[in-house]
Amino acid sequence: MGRLIVISNRVSVPKAAGAAGAQGGLAVALNAALREHGGIWFGWSGQETEEFTGHLDMQRNEGVTTATIDLEPQDIEEYYNGYANRTLWPLFHYRIDLTEYDRNFGEGYERVNERFADSVLPLIERDDLVWVHDYHLLPLGSMLRQKGVKNRMGLFLHTPWPPTRLLVSLPLHERLVASMLEYDVLGFQNAEWLESFLHYVQKEMGLKVNPDNSIDYEGRRVVARAFPIGIDYEEFTEAAAGAEARAAHDRLKQSVRGRKILIGVDRLDYSKGLGERFEAYSRFLADNPEHAARAVLLQIAPPSREDVSSYQMIREDLERKTGHINGAHADVAFVPIRYVNRGYPRAQLAGFYRAADIGLVTPLRDGMNLVAKEYVAAQDPDDPGVLILSQFAGAAGQMQDALLVNPHSIEHVSEAIKRALEMPLDERRERHGKLLASVRDHDVRRWRHDFVTALFGPDKGGQSGDATGPGNSANAPADEPA
Repeated sequence: MGRLIVISNRVSVPKAAGAAGAQGGLAVALNAALREHGGIWFGWSGQETEEFTGHLDMQRNEGVTTATIDLEPQDIEEYYNGYANRTLWPLFHYRIDLTEYDRNFGEGYERVNERFADSVLPLIERDDLVWVHDYHLLPLGSMLRQKGVKNRMGLFLHTPWPPTRLLVSLPLHERLVASMLEYDVLGFQNAEWLESFLHYVQKEMGLKVNPDNSIDYEGRRVVARAFPIGIDYEEFTEAAAGAEARAAHDRLKQSVRGRKILIGVDRLDYSKGLGERFEAYSRFLADNPEHAARAVLLQIAPPSREDVSSYQMIREDLERKTGHINGAHADVAFVPIRYVNRGYPRAQLAGFYRAADIGLVTPLRDGMNLVAKEYVAAQDPDDPGVLILSQFAGAAGQMQDALLVNPHSIEHVSEAIKRALEMPLDERRERHGKLLASVRDHDVRRWRHDFVTALFGPDKGGQSGDATGPGNSANAPADEPA
């Protein structure tokens, strides 16, 4: 049985338990999979170089081998800032109004995927399983096939997949999807994104989709399934019970002086619906004067993709709305919105979640949204807070006992805030118990196990035909010793 080769845009180097800046649940799960199966995590270092050389930086940390390459400034601009984040990201989040189509972006995207393929090729051994992640690398599997790789390969998409009527606006959309069908397993966050993909391949490509959602393509059968991702439940609940989380909890509680706390934790991204959330909270303050001075919204929004102009506009808009709302509703001893434009370690976030009476998770569109699951996992089961969740988050299907809202309706969200603040303890406990069971039972370990099991294939052999040719040589470099 071969090793696991994980390929993603960026690589998360493992850190020792308790190290500062602990990793997120996804990185923990992938590192655990690499320790279990052996293998390599390959991707971009996040650094730029004057001229691309393909040099591999190999490291081994905490039992996991990583391999990274640097990219040229033009690569980063066209592949990452361009096609990935100004074309695919807005399109996949249904924001066709923000989607930019530029031939140079597309050429840069294919060039960098080709560079990934050339660089990782010598690392792939005969029996290895290849697991590619996310929208940055959709055509990578096809490029590896062209170079002779016959190993079992899978792709997991962490974003939504758009409806066919939106996807067809993408130039060369059929070529992109055809390249994805070179994988053996295609994984999506939930049934809606899976159904959108299957609709496309049937309607636009005329392919047969079997009752088990597999796709017949050029004499091969491609498995397409929903694999809902979760959090590392054990690790997160342990962190939530630790000293750092308790200190963060107590600090936040003391600072609000008995007021109710609403919390939002989101990257600074237009898909998160932060402007709409602020407007809904402003409506709540105006419509419910009896609550207005007794509730505080803490919005933590670390910046992201600051080189993309649309993200700069989001930050300016939120700062303007924060000032307007606080100016209208604050007094000398109280401001209704605390807007924090920075990130916090996960243990501190766990303490903030536990202190909050309401978790506001209201994206306009999200692949899954693990903040919703972290909020639930952090709660005190004897006195839990209430999760308000967008019906357009990928997690909504698994979390029906949250207060599901339409984030585009400020009235709907405002009314949900009022209902959550007034919800009786018995109802809060009942809802939280059901939500917690779902978060616990569908954690990131189950997600990782289910995908890797599917990737092994029905015969558990990990092979797809004759494993010979480039990239499958028995003389390929072995993993570094422990």
